[in-house]
Amino acid sequence: MTDPIADMLTRIRNAQRANHALLQMPSSKFKLALAKILKKEGYIQDVIQHKKGIKITIEIVLKKDKDQYAIKGIKRISKPGQRRYLGKNDVKEVLSGYGISVISTSKGVMTNVQAKKEGLGGEIVLEVW
Repeated sequence: MTDPIADMLTRIRNAQRANHALLQMPSSKFKLALAKILKKEGYIQDVIQHKKGIKITIEIVLKKDKDQYAIKGIKRISKPGQRRYLGKNDVKEVLSGYGISVISTSKGVMTNVQAKKEGLGGEIVLEVW
């Protein structure tokens, strides 16, 4: 697999379209950090890490209010073939503050709001609204 982050986002989109409450995927530190940010920002209900022998998986419980999922759209920005970086002055809002972008900085993975507050730039990984 060339882009595990894009695979994670596609699994989330597919689970929502198939009306599934939860989904599983292979684990990595970066995917777990992304899932924890999505949980903290209220886009997913829960994230659980399971370990069976040497195999570690992440289980994501999608958040749904009545008939709509909390994630309206999710998009990969920086790709393996074309990385996207932002300086500290280039960090902007997503949909006038109704969405977030996740940025990988020198101090870890954080939202655009946190990066702006701390005066950091970095690789813009994805946008969620």
